[in-house]
Amino acid sequence: MMVRVDINDLLADAFGRLPGLVRGAVAGLDAEQLRRPPAPGANTVGWLVWHLTRIQDDHVADLIGDDQIWVTGPWAPRFELTADPADTGYAHGPDEVLGVRPASGKVLVDYYTAVHERTAALIRAVTAEDLDRIVDRSWNPPVTMGVRLVSVLNDDLQHVGQAAYVRGVILR
Repeated sequence: MMVRVDINDLLADAFGRLPGLVRGAVAGLDAEQLRRPPAPGANTVGWLVWHLTRIQDDHVADLIGDDQIWVTGPWAPRFELTADPADTGYAHGPDEVLGVRPASGKVLVDYYTAVHERTAALIRAVTAEDLDRIVDRSWNPPVTMGVRLVSVLNDDLQHVGQAAYVRGVILR
């Protein structure tokens, strides 16, 4: 017997795992611990969670043709940053990593939750035809919405795993 998988359910399950992982990565850490690199030049828990959220926010906003939550919401000052839509953490060096200064783990979780809710709404509404739509022609082959969503998921899972690891190092 063949079971047909609903793509919306599959994507909802995959992305639905991230909020708990984000909460777990920052649980019990104070602002100083969120900002502390485990070694000179390394990424902090706060930066890792901020970055994975910024990438999801940037890419999903592009997919739906809307502004980023980072730009329209109250988030940037809570990280001691400006609401620059181009600043996602890509290519940040050690000084920029240390410049991401979340006020608390709650701020990280709340920003992630706002972004996740918009992502979940997109996933509930997406169709197979939507997933085949080309969203970025700068790559060869061009990137479809489906590939972009998988890329975001992959990036988020890698970074939240790194954040959990750094959390463990910080707590030791």
